[in-house]
Amino acid sequence: MTAIFQRIFNVRRDELVPVLFAALFFFCILTALMLLRPARDALGLQRGIEAVRWLFIGTAVITLLVNPVFGLLVSRFRRLHFISLTYVFFALSLLGFYLLMVLTPEAVGVTSGQVFYVWFSVFNLFVTMVFWALMADRFSLEQGKRFFGMIAVGGTCGAIFGPWLASVLVRPIGTPALLLVSAGFLMLALAAAWMVARLQPEQPREVDPADPEAPPVVSEHAIIGGSAWEGFRAVFRSRYLLGIAAYVVILAIMATFIYFTRLQMVAALGDDLDLRTTWFARIDLITQVATLLLQGIVAGHLMKRLGVHVTLALLPVTVALGFIGLAIVGSLAALIVFEATFRAVQRAIMRPARETLYTVVSREDKYKSKAFIDTFVYRGGDVVGAQTEGLLGRLGMGLAALASVAVPLALAWAALGFWLGRAQQRRAGHADQGALVPGLEPLEQRR
Repeated sequence: MTAIFQRIFNVRRDELVPVLFAALFFFCILTALMLLRPARDALGLQRGIEAVRWLFIGTAVITLLVNPVFGLLVSRFRRLHFISLTYVFFALSLLGFYLLMVLTPEAVGVTSGQVFYVWFSVFNLFVTMVFWALMADRFSLEQGKRFFGMIAVGGTCGAIFGPWLASVLVRPIGTPALLLVSAGFLMLALAAAWMVARLQPEQPREVDPADPEAPPVVSEHAIIGGSAWEGFRAVFRSRYLLGIAAYVVILAIMATFIYFTRLQMVAALGDDLDLRTTWFARIDLITQVATLLLQGIVAGHLMKRLGVHVTLALLPVTVALGFIGLAIVGSLAALIVFEATFRAVQRAIMRPARETLYTVVSREDKYKSKAFIDTFVYRGGDVVGAQTEGLLGRLGMGLAALASVAVPLALAWAALGFWLGRAQQRRAGHADQGALVPGLEPLEQRR
């Protein structure tokens, strides 16, 4: 049975406990997020689609302002401490929104809804970024190839469980109380994060440094140090990190194209807030089920057999084909199929592969540069995508014009993903040589 389990899920017996805690960690995060996401989208539409474009700009500005604060935490505190501070801050923010809704309901309106939209967008980016940064720090490249996809299953289960739990609880406890439930799951996620980190080897004798499957050796007493802005500077000094940033920008642009197309089609159904929330929840549910069908077994085997470079190119190819099909059909049903496929490939296949790119960079880059790329750079791509889609709309151009922009960009995106996978292989090879050849420093310790 052990051999069958290992062959199917690509997980060895000694790796099972940390992988399960990592999956539980991601389950709690996505449950906390998806409890509130459909309401976030519906609240953002209260002043129309053009207002949402400005909310994207506001989110990008806030993430830029928050990045040096997070960088300062990474520089001054131990890993588990700055992770804890991040999650506690967002849990307290949820408590603050709850008190606002309960104690001063007259203050809750369109403006407060837009504030919540921006806050939730920042919350979404940072809690998932911290999760994947810890995964890249906890597991080696070869381990990431094998079971980052399986860990992502935990997140997808949480993304399915969250909306279902919201639908069950909203009548007996009310909408404001869902914020407290979300904060509770965030604290459970923090407990799982401590377990994942505590299960990491701290003594060199516990692992074989020549084994590519061995997890990195990390002391929980170590402080990463460096400048609060080091992540920003490192991205522009490294072709590799700059390539990851470009990949993320194009990803955000494509996701934004799909997002605003969805907003327009749902908005055309009517102005009723409950109707829009229901449709957003239905689309999310279909997307998560499709993602679950691809995750677990498929993602790990794809990365192992095809390599990260091919895996990273799969989503761009999916996007190119999807926009061509959407331009031909142009219906809400076609959009739902396209978005479900896009999100499924993104979360089940591309996201685990993209996160392995950080397993071959320094610890400082795993937290600081990754924070800058996954928050501000991603939101910058959102802004570019939103303004481009809006410009095409104001010019009276439809889905065909959007496809004419998206398809060539997707081909360039596929080429970039292929290059990043090859660059990762080269960096991993240099790191192995550094671990085995005296006098050659491992890549993980270089600056």
